[in-house]
Amino acid sequence: MSEFHESPAEVCALFQALEAALLEPAVRRDREKVAALLAEDFLEFGSSGRVWTREQTLELLATEDYEPPAMEDFQCRMLAWDVALVTYKTVRIDAKTGERQCALRSSVWTRVNGGWRVRFHQGTRALG
Repeated sequence: MSEFHESPAEVCALFQALEAALLEPAVRRDREKVAALLAEDFLEFGSSGRVWTREQTLELLATEDYEPPAMEDFQCRMLAWDVALVTYKTVRIDAKTGERQCALRSSVWTRVNGGWRVRFHQGTRALG
């Protein structure tokens, strides 16, 4: 049974805004804002090859020196009325070398108490 009241375009726009917020330095440094978006059992497979828990992620982001990347090719797929998969690419240009650095990203979002929280995220280095 579908419990969506939003159109697919509205839902996809919401996820794009949530993912963009998680890329913004002001949000990333605000533990309460990030904690509100991460599920209690959040897990990340980082593009560095490390695995990050929710608590490790909250600690890291609070002190991170970070320049946000651009987001490209954003897509979302509803897997169930309360589960979504979003995929996109992030792109940074290295200020020193001008090299384009890309990562393919995916997140699994679940509806919790009427809101959305990310349960899993993966970043994979990619060719430009």
